[in-house]
Formats: sequence, structure tokens, C-alpha cells
Amino acid sequence: MTTSSLHGKHILLAMTGGIAGYKIAELTRLFVKGGATVQVMMTEGAEAFITAVTMQALSGRPVYTSQWDARPDNNMAHINLSRAADVMLVAPASADAIAALAQGRADDLVSLTALARRIHECPLLVVPAMNREMWAHPATQRNVAQITADGATVIGPANGDQACGEIGDGRMLEAQEIFDDVEAFLAPKLLRGKKLLITAGPTFEPIDPVRGITNHSSGKMGFAIARAAAEAGADVTLVAGPVHLATPRGVQRIDVQSAQQMYDAVLPQAPHHHAFIAAAAVADWRPAQTHEHKLKKVEGGANLAGTAPTIAMAENPDILAAVANLPRPPYCVGFAAESEKLAEYAEAKRRRKGIPLIIANLGPATFGRDDNALLLIDEHGQRELPEAGGRADKLSLARALIADLSKRL
Repeated sequence: MTTSSLHGKHILLAMTGGIAGYKIAELTRLFVKGGATVQVMMTEGAEAFITAVTMQALSGRPVYTSQWDARPDNNMAHINLSRAADVMLVAPASADAIAALAQGRADDLVSLTALARRIHECPLLVVPAMNREMWAHPATQRNVAQITADGATVIGPANGDQACGEIGDGRMLEAQEIFDDVEAFLAPKLLRGKKLLITAGPTFEPIDPVRGITNHSSGKMGFAIARAAAEAGADVTLVAGPVHLATPRGVQRIDVQSAQQMYDAVLPQAPHHHAFIAAAAVADWRPAQTHEHKLKKVEGGANLAGTAPTIAMAENPDILAAVANLPRPPYCVGFAAESEKLAEYAEAKRRRKGIPLIIANLGPATFGRDDNALLLIDEHGQRELPEAGGRADKLSLARALIADLSKRL
């Protein structure tokens, strides 16, 4: 199970009217699965789209729907609920709800609670959901600007198909996207103010227009590190080889194919970053010549010349060594994917590259998988992740690695 920054957190989930309310059922499930407790409150409009019974079943807690609810001993649900929360999340947030927040109104349980919360102890996150014209209206944009100025964090909206049949801005983010943003918001900002440059995935070295040399790297570890770094408050640039992975939210991505392209993308940027994490599995060699057309063969397995083609190879630039040798290099972290003698070969690579830290793993045991086991090696010795031994999911490992890196920086 992934270690989440939401574990042990208490989320006050305030629902207002909107068809996007159905997504909040899934969001609640994700929060609970992530180890958070969820207290739901709903406006009358929200109850027109999804029932309080549904939200109670998913959250495992009674749902509050009225500021006049007499269940609290002091009859002050708007005070009690906000005092217990680590964050108040308004989702979906209708145009009317955003207007109420901007104007400081207190005419329903959600707006009343938002007004009564302790601003610096219970931050407010707002997830808009409305028709594109309502979102674009100057009044809505003024209200969004006002709640932002008052300290709220606005998450979304997205662009896409809307329930009314129109297409445009105003669509609420999907449940997983909201979960990721809330998780990142509550994560300790260990790298706030730091800039990280990360490479991930394989490279592809073309032989001809349809063939090439590559490896089994999926990029999952590097992408997990980029996500964990962004969660920790870093400004992250991710240089990715050819992979089919979604860009972590808040991360700037540069796509490349070959080792030379990765080198050309990394070297100009490296001096402007505090740390460089070389998680990509970069090909050491490339074909010396890329053929303009596909190499053909005739029946029987030979090529047109009658013999199997011989491919001359040229050495690729060493990206990590080049960054480490800059006049003012960032803190460099290398990766070593070995098939044997893990610690021995990784330490030799660390010394050869001239870097302070290298992360070793067994390549055949991790390529394409969602879990891994890492060995951190520096001049003082080595340390395993996970510390208890065994394996862990890559995102949990990435968060542990970022926590370690924050101390080194």
C-alpha cells in the first residue's frame, strides 16, 4: 500500500449543488483508502444530486446537511466541524457557492462553516464545477480572484465535455486528480524553494526509420520521484524518454527519444537546478549511422547483400558525468540498474561518475513493475529502502528518497 500524506488527516468535505457530485462518491472512497477520515457536509442543492445516505455509507460518518442540526451538544456544527479538520474541501463548488465564499455570506452550513473556520489552521480548497459560460462570466472570475486573495486554493477546473452538452472550461476535475492535488497540498514541503531536474525512462537509438535499440525501463520510478518532489514543494522539470505515462501534476515535462536529445535537454538546464536525479536508463551506445530507409532482407533471412547487416556502434555522451563535471554542478544523484554484484558495481559507478549519491537496484527485478527495492550508497556507506527490507511500491520509495534528499540539500 502506498504511504500517503493523507494518512491520519481529517478532511471536511463540503458538497454544494452540481451534477459533478457523483464524482465525490469516488473521491471519498479514495480519501478513506488513503488513510484519511472524511466528514461530509451537504447543501440542499447537493442533496438534489446525490443522497446523504450514500455519502454516509462511503465516509462511515453521519452527514451534516443543516446549520440547525441539533446533534452537537452546543448546537454549533459549523464551529465543531471546522475545528476538527485539517482542511476544508468544497467540491463540487458551484458558482453560487463561490459567490457566497467571496462575499462572506453565511446562509447555509457550507458557507457558514467556511466563514467560521480558523483560517490558518483549516485551509480552504475549492473545486469549481459549472457550465463554461458561468465559469467565464466576469462575476465568477471576480469571485474566484477574491477567494484566492482571501487565502483559498482553487483546484481546477478542467476543459472538456459538460453535462449540458457543451464543451469548455468549468468541468470539475476527476476524483483521482482532486485526490492527488489534496495529497500534494497536505504533504510536508521539504523542498520548498528548490529546483529539481529529473530524467526518466529509456532512450531509443534508431537504426532505421522503424527499428532501434532500447531497453526495458518503464520510467515509473523516475515519474514517481518527480511526483514526490512536486508534492514536497519543489519546482520540477522532468526529461522523459519514450514512455506511456501521465505527467505528474505540477511537473514540467520535456519529451525526448535518444540519449543525445536527452543530453541536449539536460545540460543547458542543469546549472540552474539545486539537484539532478538521473533515473533514466540511458543507452551507452547508438548506431554510428541511422539508415534513411528500412534495412530489407530477402526470404531465407539474409539481407539484399546476402549477409546479415553489421551495425557499427558509437558511444553516447555520458549525461550524469557531464553534469557532475560542470563548474558549479547541482547535487547529483545517479541510478545503477545491475543484474549482479549490486553494491560493488554501484559504488564503482558512483566513484567513476564523481557523484555524492547513487541509487542501486536490480534491473530485471524492477523494469515495468510497480514495486522496487533500493540501495542508497554514498561515501559514508549504504542504506536500504524500504528500511525494513523487502519491496515497496515505487511512489512510497520515491517519497522516502525525497525525504532523504531534502536533508542532503
